[in-house]
Amino acid sequence: MTTSKETTSFGGLEISKRVSHALIDMGFEEPTPIQLKSVPLLFKGRDVIGQAQTGTGKTAAFGIPIVEMANTRFGGVQALIVTPTRELAIQVAEEISRIGKYRRVRTLPIYGGQSIDRQIRGLKQGVQVVIGTPGRLLDHLNRKTLWLDKVKIVVLDEADEMLDMGFIEDIESILQATPHDRQTMLFSATMPEEIRRLSKKYLNNPEFVTVSRKNLTVPLIEQVYYETREHNKLESLCRILDTTSITLSIVFCRTKRGVDELVAGLQARGYPAAALHGDLSQHQRNYVMRQFKTGQIDYLVATDVAARGLDIENVSHVINYDMPQDPEFYVHRIGRTGRAGKSGIAITLVGPRDYKQLKLIENLTKTRIRREKLPSQADIQDRQRDVVRERVNQLLNDGKLGYYRNIVESLVDDHDTIDIAAAAIKYSMIQNGDVEIPAAESYGDTGGRHGMVRLFITIGRKDNISTGDLVRAIVEESGIPENFIGSVSIYEKFSFLEVPDDWAGCVINCMHRQTVLGRRISVEPARGRS
Repeated sequence: MTTSKETTSFGGLEISKRVSHALIDMGFEEPTPIQLKSVPLLFKGRDVIGQAQTGTGKTAAFGIPIVEMANTRFGGVQALIVTPTRELAIQVAEEISRIGKYRRVRTLPIYGGQSIDRQIRGLKQGVQVVIGTPGRLLDHLNRKTLWLDKVKIVVLDEADEMLDMGFIEDIESILQATPHDRQTMLFSATMPEEIRRLSKKYLNNPEFVTVSRKNLTVPLIEQVYYETREHNKLESLCRILDTTSITLSIVFCRTKRGVDELVAGLQARGYPAAALHGDLSQHQRNYVMRQFKTGQIDYLVATDVAARGLDIENVSHVINYDMPQDPEFYVHRIGRTGRAGKSGIAITLVGPRDYKQLKLIENLTKTRIRREKLPSQADIQDRQRDVVRERVNQLLNDGKLGYYRNIVESLVDDHDTIDIAAAAIKYSMIQNGDVEIPAAESYGDTGGRHGMVRLFITIGRKDNISTGDLVRAIVEESGIPENFIGSVSIYEKFSFLEVPDDWAGCVINCMHRQTVLGRRISVEPARGRS
């Protein structure tokens, strides 16, 4: 493998301009702690054991060195990444493909459930990086459709999960098919004895890398989250803004492009917002900050890097429009509110794919982030009524109404005074341009009762699970209140369970691929099942 020329600094890491450009496109403005510690060691050719969970940026930690050192003039497999599940194989392949797009590094995910003939054709066309599950990788090795004799780097991703799933023997067979002088990386959230034995046998004097997670707690800050979908994320944010008393708020996005798009969307809807990111000149940055501090704008939309060093009083809310790529970034973000002993509120918008990251943040900060239901149109109207009532009271107390009393007096002969006041308020609200907000997306018909989603779960009586065991596992993992769970039916090899529609995404994403009573389960909407 070879290293690309023309390097630049990416938050202290020396990488090629092409890879840096790709990372910026992906929204990575700075390295995460696991990347800062792992990448330099991997560039030096060291074997590495990284103790890191999903959601800490570990894919880029091994993906950056793999892409940098790939020889794109050679079509053979140079790097192999072994993952426990096909979902992770696809996810890792997509991320490495994005990191390597300007270097034209070719990747191929290999997993069961996909046509093996298609995978064979992909291998024949030539790829530098293969990402696969143990069973399908062994299948290709036995068919002699995959050759690992030129592999320079092997990554074992989520090794503890592969141990739980019984893949250790398969992994050893795969490692024995690779050159002895390869560079090996092992990433695992935990380090059980079997993983330590594997590392001693197959890694050469490895460096152990872990990220300290001390003091990831934030006092005096109320933390809540709302579930939303990507396509109506902006509308969800607007609902929250319309029903929340905000003094000043910092809204965080992952990318500069995301900041600009959100500011444009908010401004078009009449919200006083401005952008803060790395493309602004110092003069522009000073102007925006002056507007924010003096209350000319209520919403400062920023990236993590641009907000570094900000110390602003009276920030009542921090809003995570995009989930941060590392739990430490979350803590840094929400610390922008609750300054000088004051209370603050941190709001996070969570999509279906964000639940694992949310649970990781909860575990590392040792706190529960409270789930809130997105405000409805009725909630918004109630809030508008309160605001109108408050403003009318202020005007009545002010007493300077002589000109307007003349208008009312000219109308009282033909109309009731209450109707005149109501019409005046209606006129005012029309002038404000109130807009109907569409209802939240539903999971559709899954056989559940009205407002409920019926879930199919791959665990049953043969696994010695009771209704209480299943409900308890779901409550503990997803945070759903126990009384929200509807009917539960347990059969020999599977179960059905009902949850409210607005909790379905949370339960599915929190429980899917989790281990319950020693069995790894799948969870999905029960469409077409009986």
